[in-house]
Amino acid sequence: MVKGGKKGTGATAPAVRHDVTLLTEDDLYLFNEGSHYLLYQKLGAHPLTGGTYFAVWAPNAKQVYVMGDFNGWDKLSHPLRSKGRSGIWEAFVPGVGKGSLYKYHIASRHGGYRVDKADPFAFHTETPPRTASIIWDLEYTWGDQAWMERRHRHNALGAPITIYEVHLGSWMRSAIDGEEGDRPLTYRELAPKLAEYAQHMGFTHVEFLPIMEHPFYGSWGYQITGYFAPTSRYGTPQDFMYLVDYLHQHGIGVILDWVPSHFPADEHGLCFFDGTHLFEHAHPQRGWHPDWQSCIFNYGRHEVRSFLLSSALFWLDKCHGDGLRLDAVASMLYLDYSRKDGEWTPNPQGGRENLEAMDFLRRFNEEVYRNYPDTMTFAEESTAWPMVSRPTYVGGLGFGMKWDMGWMHDTLEYFARDPIHRKYHLNDLTFRLIYAFTENFVLSLSHDEVVYGKASLLSKMPGDDWQKFANLRLLFGYMYGQPGKKLLFMGGELGQWQEWNHNASLDWHLLNYPRHAGLQKWLADLNRLYRSEPALYQLDFDPAGFQWVDCSDWEGSIISFLRTGHSTGDIILVVCNLTPVPRFNYRLGVPQSGWWREVLNGDALEYGGSGLGNLGGVPTEPVPFHDRPYSLSLTLPPLAALFLKSEAES
Repeated sequence: MVKGGKKGTGATAPAVRHDVTLLTEDDLYLFNEGSHYLLYQKLGAHPLTGGTYFAVWAPNAKQVYVMGDFNGWDKLSHPLRSKGRSGIWEAFVPGVGKGSLYKYHIASRHGGYRVDKADPFAFHTETPPRTASIIWDLEYTWGDQAWMERRHRHNALGAPITIYEVHLGSWMRSAIDGEEGDRPLTYRELAPKLAEYAQHMGFTHVEFLPIMEHPFYGSWGYQITGYFAPTSRYGTPQDFMYLVDYLHQHGIGVILDWVPSHFPADEHGLCFFDGTHLFEHAHPQRGWHPDWQSCIFNYGRHEVRSFLLSSALFWLDKCHGDGLRLDAVASMLYLDYSRKDGEWTPNPQGGRENLEAMDFLRRFNEEVYRNYPDTMTFAEESTAWPMVSRPTYVGGLGFGMKWDMGWMHDTLEYFARDPIHRKYHLNDLTFRLIYAFTENFVLSLSHDEVVYGKASLLSKMPGDDWQKFANLRLLFGYMYGQPGKKLLFMGGELGQWQEWNHNASLDWHLLNYPRHAGLQKWLADLNRLYRSEPALYQLDFDPAGFQWVDCSDWEGSIISFLRTGHSTGDIILVVCNLTPVPRFNYRLGVPQSGWWREVLNGDALEYGGSGLGNLGGVPTEPVPFHDRPYSLSLTLPPLAALFLKSEAES
């Protein structure tokens, strides 16, 4: 290795060269304009022949240095040079290569402020609580070409999409395999286990809680410092690519949670990066989040937009992500989010909307779909903001889909009620269909619903143990019958009794008990039915795909509806008996004559039910009912969902 000059003097060291650059004038122009979306190719640390090129944005720095294990962490021996008026500092350090640790030492122009910062564009980092960046490359030989060629079919709005939401550190841990201790599995250890399980359960996609580097494990990844680095807790960037690659090769799509809404105030991170509010908004009413005690990005700053949009495209480009789910979109859109009167300032038009965030989100969606039209974007948006999942050219935000938070809240509130009281609250279930087609909705039962004292899904259910399991099977059946794509957080399918604990594995041992195994089988069979019946997914976002049969039987607490696909006669009848009282000779009107086959029954013995049903199906009778020419006389099992398929007479 070429040694530098005298350490600690600040003198230019022979080991630093300024005649090597990756930045063109076009790069600088686009970056400062806010429209450079491939910054990960230019900024950060890039190993080249004979050394490593470093570049970092710090426009308010008086001087920037790179330090690391290659120079004994000397703060002053390797200075970077300012790149004109761009705010970027760069240098080439000979003899330094992949695997070296480094940080930037920044001397600000303001107040004598000095700080050591991790690289915002690092591809790899030390495992927390250590905070140094690691020089790394992204070389990887992908084997998922077949998936990538056909993924437009898997990610289309008219495709069956059923998502398994996973926190990698607690889905399965080493103790499950009999290993001493209890550690999270690595990316490579997880790959075959997760792929096999997702296939077995019938999920089409997995969604990872943020895997971007984050200093505090207990944030579940939602406090990100490394916007271009998979967390090193589970391995290298190539190990993460292997996980995605393996899932793709086994027919499973990968959605990544991505957090452009806020970032932590850790000293080594983005906050107060060059002695000024560089990435975050300077005004505390715009730049500080009171709920999460974190910084809010300045969406009006051109270079910040380039940074964030480059991060978004990075995960789709280099890591083959099939979609991005944006967390806490409402906190971005509203200036008064979680703020009292006097704690926020209206926009120039006098409203509470964050116009800069609106513009950023629209540009984000436009760029994702322009560059990767076969991927998906999802918004976790908890208000009634209009047209979240409508194109930007008609005034929408441009997301592909939106989580239906209203459905989640109303449905869980309804199912938590004792069935004896449910007849007074049937509108909690029926109200959704007033707005169900105003957005492209995902019905989500996510991690947020099983933490912080909210109880697990199974524990939310009323009644004795039998009724709890029956209610949860009914909840899943109702969910899969409703229009909209599906998302379930890990553990819900097992019937976890305890809330999710990010420091422990799921309770896989529960599958030794018949009721838990039956619940898991029910969810797997729901996934298979959903994926095999176009009536249950083709028109998820079109009112033509849904018809009520009866939504007014509040006294019996029974709802029934039809789902249809593109093909004439492709019809599924869904009936939910929301009480523990079985109903016999229950008549429902249907549009087609012939045999209606019972394709799924949540009360079947194999799922832990009582075994009541319709002996495989029922024929229509020429009795008009519910304004339809034919009707069925059904047996409705207690606390169960029935799915019947029309096999019309030829």
